[in-house]
Amino acid sequence: MARPHFRNAALVVLGAVVAGLGVATFFYQRDIQLAPNLVATGSQIAQTPCGPIEYAVAGVGPPVLVVHGAGGGFDQGMDFGAQLAARGFRVIAMSRFGYLRTPLPADASPAAQADAHACLLDALEIKRAAMVGASAGAPSSLLFALRHPKRITALVLLVPVVYVPRPGNAPPVHAPPGLQLLFDTALRSDFLFWATSRLARETVIPAMLATPLAVVRSAAQGEQVRIQQVLDHTLPVSRRRPGLLNDAAIISSLQRYDLERISAPTLAISVADDLYGTFDGARYTARHIRRARFIGYPSGGHMWIGHQQDVLNEITRFLK
Repeated sequence: MARPHFRNAALVVLGAVVAGLGVATFFYQRDIQLAPNLVATGSQIAQTPCGPIEYAVAGVGPPVLVVHGAGGGFDQGMDFGAQLAARGFRVIAMSRFGYLRTPLPADASPAAQADAHACLLDALEIKRAAMVGASAGAPSSLLFALRHPKRITALVLLVPVVYVPRPGNAPPVHAPPGLQLLFDTALRSDFLFWATSRLARETVIPAMLATPLAVVRSAAQGEQVRIQQVLDHTLPVSRRRPGLLNDAAIISSLQRYDLERISAPTLAISVADDLYGTFDGARYTARHIRRARFIGYPSGGHMWIGHQQDVLNEITRFLK
């Protein structure tokens, strides 16, 4: 008598699983088909001596080159840059080597990236520009200031992934718990990352966005939207993975640059509970650059949660 009931229960469970997979597949197909359309529109390709470089431009005013971090592209750069554009700047956001429609060349070092920034400015006929280097975009931004000092008017380093001496030759940047697992699993597949970012959001945020969960849980609605926008703009991850892997290699062997030779006015901003540990590096860098200022916040993680408007105000005042 129990067998029919067991069979019926099993069929119900199987039906629920199939239905759930069907719903997940529908939403995944919707999002993954939308993502390439979004990243293929709103940007252009500049053919330069440094190779093709994808970029987008917004606003009118003094030019500001926004250099995105790991997992980004012109779209993530413009997420932040659009708010600078609204404050009276001409913002140029590019996709760095290996991201979206900018190919990964044989030499994708920070020095080659810095030269590519200059190539992009040449293509746009911009002689001098300010630069905002965020996270893993900081090494090439620092080298741009060193290699092309006459091209930069001011430098902003935002939660910068940079060298800092640590006791016992410890790495200058921390790897948040779970980051390597994400690299080995979800960041290999568009579907896996899509599913993980929606079903295990509280695993992805501290591991990839390096922001404590307690900070995120207490964040205002606008900040929740900003976090989700960053996650959404990591798709399609398959078109960002070459750049991610290149950034991982660069971060694992960060070097100290000749900071004392940087002459551009510099503003370094970081947060004490950034799980990548950028606070010490930002402060160290500011101490060794002439005319540099450091701003540190006690909490907010790598996404500077709760300080978005403060950060924008500080950068605006500094650049103007």
